[in-house]
Amino acid sequence: MYGREPLAEDAAVSSDGSGFNGFALAHNVGPAIEIDQSIEQASTAGATLSKAGQKTSWGGYSGYFKDPEGFLWKVALNPFFWVESEDENE
Repeated sequence: MYGREPLAEDAAVSSDGSGFNGFALAHNVGPAIEIDQSIEQASTAGATLSKAGQKTSWGGYSGYFKDPEGFLWKVALNPFFWVESEDENE
C-alpha cells in the first residue's frame, strides 16, 4: 500500500486533498494495449485522464483516470500477476 503522497505522485495528482480522496481503485488487465483502451473507454464515458498509460519502473505499465464522481482509478498491467485463466478454453 502507498501512503497519500506517494500515491498522489504516482497518479500525477496533488496530495493536498482537494479532489483526491487518498486512495485509488485498481483494475488489473492483460496486455498493455488494454490499459490504453480502458482509459480511452473511461474518458469517452466521462472520466478525466489523470496520467496516460506508460511503462513503470518495476516493469509494468499503468495509467490513471478520475471517474465522473471524482474517484481515482489505476489501470495496470503487472507482468508478475496473472489476471486471465491459465486454460484458454475456460
